[in-house]
Amino acid sequence: MTVSASSASSASSTSLRPDEVDLADPSFWRLPRSRRLDAFALLRTLDAPVRFGADPGFWALVKHADVQGASRAPQHFASAPGVTTPEPAAWAKAVFGDSMVNQDGAEHAALRRIVSRAFTPRLLAATEDRVRETARRITDEMIRDRPGDFVASVASRMPFEVICDLMGIPGRYRAEIARRVDEASRNVGVSRRRLRVPGRGLRALAHLGLVMARLARERRRRPADDLISALVTADVDGSALSSRQLGAFFSLLLVAGVETTRNALAHGLALLAGHPAQRALLASSFDRYANGAVDEIVRYSTPIIQFRRTVVAECELGGRNFLPGEKAVLFYASANRDESVFGNPDAFDITRDPNPHLGYGGGGPHYCLGAHLARLEMTALFGELLTRPVGLRSVGALELVDSSFDNRVRALPLSFDPVRPCPGAKERP
Repeated sequence: MTVSASSASSASSTSLRPDEVDLADPSFWRLPRSRRLDAFALLRTLDAPVRFGADPGFWALVKHADVQGASRAPQHFASAPGVTTPEPAAWAKAVFGDSMVNQDGAEHAALRRIVSRAFTPRLLAATEDRVRETARRITDEMIRDRPGDFVASVASRMPFEVICDLMGIPGRYRAEIARRVDEASRNVGVSRRRLRVPGRGLRALAHLGLVMARLARERRRRPADDLISALVTADVDGSALSSRQLGAFFSLLLVAGVETTRNALAHGLALLAGHPAQRALLASSFDRYANGAVDEIVRYSTPIIQFRRTVVAECELGGRNFLPGEKAVLFYASANRDESVFGNPDAFDITRDPNPHLGYGGGGPHYCLGAHLARLEMTALFGELLTRPVGLRSVGALELVDSSFDNRVRALPLSFDPVRPCPGAKERP
């Protein structure tokens, strides 16, 4: 399909036709999210995946079964040479290191094994305590300072501070790192004529890599009880992460881990504010409903919209034959609304059970390593926000960034109850 999506903007969901949808057209990603979801719903009714864009273009996998099937078949659908658009240049990989998300087979398995072994039970237990303490402190400061934006004051800070604590990043580096992460991640969206894409913030990623190389050298000389030390001293089949590998992993952890969790937190607060019955249910028994709420927030908002795969062996999936060299895009945002899997998929329901969403990937070797940490962060922060008298009066409309890659939130306005003076206190002149 090559017809511009501009015509879809004036069509109702009941009259939308397949030839009015073009997922390769930047104008499609400027449509309201509800319109895009309508288009995905239409594509899910078709018998087989559809191809978009000029040569080589890509096949759009929009059904839950197809996204999951491709995710679990890396021998057919490879992450290399890259899961984002455009694919990372060879020189960039040589300079900055290649991210785990762009690797397959033995190379990916070796890196994942090193990282997994570094997450020792002791480190994980300490991380859980730090996550809860960070959530309490950030909530305390929100109550005290009454900020006007949830994203900058709370949602961005929570995952960033947790990851920096986990890695063992000294305080003197954190302001610069936070600025570099924002520079790297803000280049995801839509400009006037084309989509902005991951990978344009190479200067920011280079600075992150230099910081991590410096810290890696320090930890090799003087190991501490943190993830950097564990990664550079780990001995898994005689291997540990090199400084370049550590830099690539840290960039992935920050740019991916911070961005996805911050967006899930912002979407989550807006969803709970917009569904007061669901918020009341969660607050009535937080421990009982927290896990379901976190999963439903991730399903409903789907922080990462899509990843790309390259076909490396001929195969059949979803009624379509795929040939080596072709590109396939896994649209998690569509899979998480698949009517054949989720009853009433457009409803926000924290009691949804089962909830086999693909918000952390479709399974297989690239299932998100940070899924457990993200769940911990969301549970801890919403636990503080819903079980303490925070004084929130209203939550405004989400300010979203147009993007084909992630469901990014720029800002979420907050309003608090007026501050009441203590009894007997005198007003200032």
